[in-house]
Amino acid sequence: MSTAHGTTTPPGVPGPRPWSADPYSDALVTGRGPLFLRRTDGWLLPLEVERWCARADAVDLTVLARCEGTVLDVGCGPGRLVAELAAWGRPALGIDVSEAAVAHTARLGGQALRRSVFEPLPGEGRWDTALLLDGNVGIGGDPAALLHRMAQLLTPGGLLIVETLADVDVDERVSVHIVRVADPRSTAGPAFPWARLGTPALLRHAARAGWHREGQWSAGGRSFVALRNRDGRDGPDDRDDRGDRNSRSTSSAAEPPNSTAVINSQRARKPSPESPVANR
Repeated sequence: MSTAHGTTTPPGVPGPRPWSADPYSDALVTGRGPLFLRRTDGWLLPLEVERWCARADAVDLTVLARCEGTVLDVGCGPGRLVAELAAWGRPALGIDVSEAAVAHTARLGGQALRRSVFEPLPGEGRWDTALLLDGNVGIGGDPAALLHRMAQLLTPGGLLIVETLADVDVDERVSVHIVRVADPRSTAGPAFPWARLGTPALLRHAARAGWHREGQWSAGGRSFVALRNRDGRDGPDDRDDRGDRNSRSTSSAAEPPNSTAVINSQRARKPSPESPVANR
């Protein structure tokens, strides 16, 4: 999910910069929560800090195995995915608006930049794969604008892998704060726009934005959709492969920068729309 010190809102969307450093940065340093997003109505969405700060798990590996060529992890958080790809010798870059997330990624051996996805990025139009995991499809609170931006970043026919809420039809745009509930000394940061999407809503937005569904699967209680940019290579449409690895050939056209600065975007782990943690 996207974090501190940067703009994650699309151009033209007013509002303060999200995720001021305090509780989120502290959580990354300790590797522990509890940490929540708090909607303006008081509903709390839990953030899986411990999982994000750990190594890539078996479910993450099912996603990384599908990646093609160069990989851009948008909202990379503490950098577990970028670091895993680096360990495999795969060219990968994480971006995140959180300074703490960027630093954490660097310590893991991953490459990242402190940058919003809506700002100029290295290799625009040449990335083979992009990731929007851990709820990061909510960045900016405008899924249509985010999907349009992802098409600009990927090579024609590029692959976008998105994590959604479980297969429920949720399409929610909200203003949220970040807050550490367990520490009464912590205060919520400024409000910023966020979105939560179930798989059906993502597919509707994707179709309007010119993407087609390449695959769809669930693992470990998490749900994923692979989208293919229609402007390039042909691919099977509406294929529900539930875990089979994509066998497309890879490309190395994009050139990740020679920078060790890291940027991370954390996302709220998809709680059920019917099961808020608390109202406080």
